[in-house]
Amino acid sequence: MNLVLIGYRGCGKTTIGRLLASRLGWSFVDTDALIEEGTGATIRELFSDGAEQAFRDLESEVVAEVARRDRQVISTGGGVVLRASNPAALKRNGKIVWFTAPAEVLWRRILGDKARLVNRPPADRSRGLEIVTRALAVREPLYARWADVVMDTRHRSPAELVDEVLAALHIPFERA
Repeated sequence: MNLVLIGYRGCGKTTIGRLLASRLGWSFVDTDALIEEGTGATIRELFSDGAEQAFRDLESEVVAEVARRDRQVISTGGGVVLRASNPAALKRNGKIVWFTAPAEVLWRRILGDKARLVNRPPADRSRGLEIVTRALAVREPLYARWADVVMDTRHRSPAELVDEVLAALHIPFERA
């Protein structure tokens, strides 16, 4: 079994995912990082070439590969749900956790993550909140469709969310 983390950029998938993996003694896998390693290009570069379709093809290949493995916490790109084959593959051997937050919170986190601003799709400061809001309108029904568990990340620490995810999925753990 795997734990699969979905949600929009800035929701906490990487931070919480690393903590979950550590707590469980499982591997942590970031599908976007695997794409970057495999191509030698950042996600930002892949998108800037106007090749979102090519990126989505690579993403589907990576998802299919990691979905076959076991005992992983898998952090997915925010758009992984845009192709139904991706979450379907991940769900066959995993439980899917959707991390949520309102658009305003996500936008503030995106702007505050200077390191990720460098290698993720550009954050248009003048229209960023509008872009996030529009993307969520498309993606939230898809996240909801596939999620086994939904966690609002606004008012909880990453450590609290780790405990809550494990409890919600009935995975034995010791409180930190």
